[in-house]
Amino acid sequence: MSKRTFLQGAVVLGIAGLIIKVLGAVFRIPLANIIGDTGMGYYQTAYPVYVLLLTLSTAGIPVAISRMVAERNAVDNPNAAYQVFRVSFRLLLGIGAVSAAVLFFGAEMIVSHLGKEEAVFAMRAVAPALLVVPMMAAFRGYFQGMQDMKPTAVSQVTEQLFRVAIGLSLAVFFLPKGIEFAAAGASFGATAGAVGGLLAVVFIFMKRHKIIQKSLDPDSKKPVEKSRQILGQILIIAVPITIGAAIMPIMNTIDLGIVINRLSETGFTADEANSLYGQLTGMAGPLINFPQVLTQAISMSLVPAVAAAYKQKDTEFLKHNVELGLRTALLIGLPCGFGLMTLAEPIMLLLYPAQKASALNAAPSLLILAFGVIFLASVQTLTGVLQGIGKQMIPVRNLAIGATAKIVVTYVLTGIPSVNINGAAIGTVTAYVVASILNLLAVRKYTGVRFNLPMTLGKPLFAGLTMSVVVFALYQIGFTVFTSLMESSNLANAISAATAISAGALVYAVMLLVTKAITTEEILLLPKGEKLAKILLRYQK
Repeated sequence: MSKRTFLQGAVVLGIAGLIIKVLGAVFRIPLANIIGDTGMGYYQTAYPVYVLLLTLSTAGIPVAISRMVAERNAVDNPNAAYQVFRVSFRLLLGIGAVSAAVLFFGAEMIVSHLGKEEAVFAMRAVAPALLVVPMMAAFRGYFQGMQDMKPTAVSQVTEQLFRVAIGLSLAVFFLPKGIEFAAAGASFGATAGAVGGLLAVVFIFMKRHKIIQKSLDPDSKKPVEKSRQILGQILIIAVPITIGAAIMPIMNTIDLGIVINRLSETGFTADEANSLYGQLTGMAGPLINFPQVLTQAISMSLVPAVAAAYKQKDTEFLKHNVELGLRTALLIGLPCGFGLMTLAEPIMLLLYPAQKASALNAAPSLLILAFGVIFLASVQTLTGVLQGIGKQMIPVRNLAIGATAKIVVTYVLTGIPSVNINGAAIGTVTAYVVASILNLLAVRKYTGVRFNLPMTLGKPLFAGLTMSVVVFALYQIGFTVFTSLMESSNLANAISAATAISAGALVYAVMLLVTKAITTEEILLLPKGEKLAKILLRYQK
């Protein structure tokens, strides 16, 4: 098996992730206008339950498939890799069938317990997706194990396109029959999206089926494990990852009770406490998801690349991927974090011009959470490394320690009136900092990698700080100029913020070239790398 870094796959998945985020916004904004607050209440009752069951069903298994396929291909045993796919597909099909049945037939009991009986139609409409998505995950995991991220990216984008188009169409179609039916139509968009995504990845699989079959050797004497052995290995890898995926949602649920109670104890009314929590989780919190999409793509691509190198005992290539992975994550996380910190208030006002007071109140929380983006990028990337070398329980333990620290810090700081909701934001950042440090120590211990600090941290940090200074200055100058030219301060803020963000991206890119934070060899690994390398050499002469 030829040596392949994770970079190309990370770029493909990152672009797909950003497209999906944009399509998600395209879906939710018109949907809220179509079905209103009441309909969104029904939709939001069904969707989180679906996501929870989906997480429990599939969170760790695609990673397990990816790693196991990569390990078997690394020792030139494609028969064993294909057997992993076949066994995992049957496993996921069974899990999906059970999950779908639980949600569909248990919908009435669940919504009754939640006190929203009208949401039963929305819950049943989304239930079939739980059967389809796990099957799609098996194909994705197999292709990822071969370090081919394009099928995953294509199926993800197709899934979201189907979800948006069919979900919105059905919401409009069923609206005359009642809000609860319109919400069910929107929920069925997830089912339609899952079917679309599955069809896309199956189509790609069938197109490559002959090539895959040719790679298999029916006369091979290399060992192929029994189904029971493969199932055992999948569970050993997947269960800790699934537990890890559930830690932060569980801690956030606990966090809700702590924050509301502590704010009430310090003199805030129930409505004020709820509003502050909404500003943190509903206004500031979602903004850190965009950089997270890109760093998650790095993590997903790292698993098979690291697993293959580790299986081949290619220590040099393993260390190369680990160091490049963390550096790439920081090259993304640092400018995103610094940018959000520098323009926290302008960005909040840009996104929520009709809720100026709430936007201003949420800005300090965004500034704090933005600092955490840098450490979250590190956590995700190093988690991918540890999963790739078979140490999947370590990041779970480290995240649990970080989450415990989060609860302690949140409890103490939210009880201070002058800190209030910002204490919860500091608690979240604390969790990422603790988990990041512990993951870094574990990666150094088990891989022996010693990071080049000037390249990994120094140059990206310098470029990010330079960008921040330029962005801050441009925004201040722009806002002063545009405020004097127009009556609307919201419009002046929007133009100034957009201009500063665009200029900041350009400045950061130039600084990376000037400081040589990216090498020509690394540029060549990217899609269209030859053209990008020519530009790089032109600026570095």
